[in-house]
Amino acid sequence: QVQLVESGGGLVQAGASLRLACAASGRTFSGAMGWFRQAPGKEREFVAAIIWSINTRYGDSVKGRFTISRDNAKNMLYLQMNSLKPEDAAVYYCAAGAPTLERMGRAAYYGYWGQGTQVTVSS
Repeated sequence: QVQLVESGGGLVQAGASLRLACAASGRTFSGAMGWFRQAPGKEREFVAAIIWSINTRYGDSVKGRFTISRDNAKNMLYLQMNSLKPEDAAVYYCAAGAPTLERMGRAAYYGYWGQGTQVTVSS
């Protein structure tokens, strides 16, 4: 069993940066880890994922602005978010699972989820 706890969300102005963190506990997890987000009235959206600390994937809307990273020694996952836009506002969820490289962006392949952290971006 893997428990995931997100932190780092908050209220920022457009153009600012935030760094989200996700602490994994329960057992050492070596599969894929990722970030998804969900805004009110919208479906959950893929943000970024990483496998083996090498292979990364990003959603089209965040490419070039967000960076995912992972510290396996500390069982931590991070999401550096730069140049934030009002449309980035959402609850951000950390996820862990075993998708293939081709399926890293699909929520159905992640079996573990955190409770989420709110990111609000004012214009």
